[in-house]
Amino acid sequence: MKRLWLLFAQTTTILLAAYFVVATLKPQWLGNNPNVLGGGTVALIEASPELSAATPAGSFRGAAQKASAAVVSINTSKAARKNPNANDPWFRFFYGDQGNEPQVGLGSGVIVSASGYILTNNHVVEGADEIEVILNDSRTTRAKVIGTDPDTDLAILKIELDKLPVIVLGNSDTVQVGDQVLAIGNPFGVGQTVTSGIVSALGRNQLGINTFENFIQTDAAINPGNSGGALVDTNGNLLGINTAIYSRSGGSMGIGFAIPMSTAKQVLEGIVKDGQITRGWIGVEPNDLSPELAETFEVKTRQGVIITGVLQNGPAAQAGIRPGDVIVKIADASVADVAQLLSAVASLKPGVATRFSVERKNQPLELDVTPGVRPKPRVADR
Repeated sequence: MKRLWLLFAQTTTILLAAYFVVATLKPQWLGNNPNVLGGGTVALIEASPELSAATPAGSFRGAAQKASAAVVSINTSKAARKNPNANDPWFRFFYGDQGNEPQVGLGSGVIVSASGYILTNNHVVEGADEIEVILNDSRTTRAKVIGTDPDTDLAILKIELDKLPVIVLGNSDTVQVGDQVLAIGNPFGVGQTVTSGIVSALGRNQLGINTFENFIQTDAAINPGNSGGALVDTNGNLLGINTAIYSRSGGSMGIGFAIPMSTAKQVLEGIVKDGQITRGWIGVEPNDLSPELAETFEVKTRQGVIITGVLQNGPAAQAGIRPGDVIVKIADASVADVAQLLSAVASLKPGVATRFSVERKNQPLELDVTPGVRPKPRVADR
């Protein structure tokens, strides 16, 4: 009996030892829960690579990857302006030595051509002595300014690199309020960032940002450093160039503005082809037709733009336009406000007469106006 008991004890000990070894090293052999085993060991179950690579529903991954490669960061440097009184001992006594460190800035840009043309904002590169472009693949190069258009706050740069990624140009004229969009740029210099939102409004103007305003408004987060970056649709096609925000804090408050691609494309083609943008100009001071102005000039019509001033010997004066006239149409296109008037006149070809429909003292009048070339705007410090 004693021998049987000893044999049973030895057999049990061997089986328990074997169970412990198997449970520790090969738990799946026992069919136990593999997540938690003796000693607190955790076995993780990972998804297959095929499932991990699948795009989640509602993801903008494809659009972001497609467009991000062509969005660049722009670093600018401008020599410090020396105060004319810097050498005056009394000036140095009261104000100390003024620093001569260069001013630096940052922004974004979009590669729109395989030959190296980059669209960005004029205020990003205005007055810069050196412009450095950093691509999304970490390549760095210097850029030169091909041309600028302060009236729309756009600038064209050029870089000399091979195998450049190029963004696909979208059609901003088909954009509707509520469409989903992505904003891509380098906010605050933290590195390329993608934010999402919708188109909040179209045709925003009279904001006092540019001379010609026709902004796409979006709630996609745009911050300092995003200027010149891309506003793209959910297919990764370029719809506009991010240019400004409305903010009381300096950061995004959900109101950002982008220059539509229809405007940017005209500027790009004009600068690359002719080296400048040529716009029509007639030399008038227009105002929206408010009830006060209508009463002052004894105007009964409520549609059109009233002219409150005419430049002497300018194109409008030579054509017979006078203060108090109301411009109703330009080349059969109705004019409802000052923004439409400016855009319509700017699109006219200088030197080619165009029919203007005018109301003078409530009487219709047809005048042929030959526009001149719009003078270049004065460069203002930003």
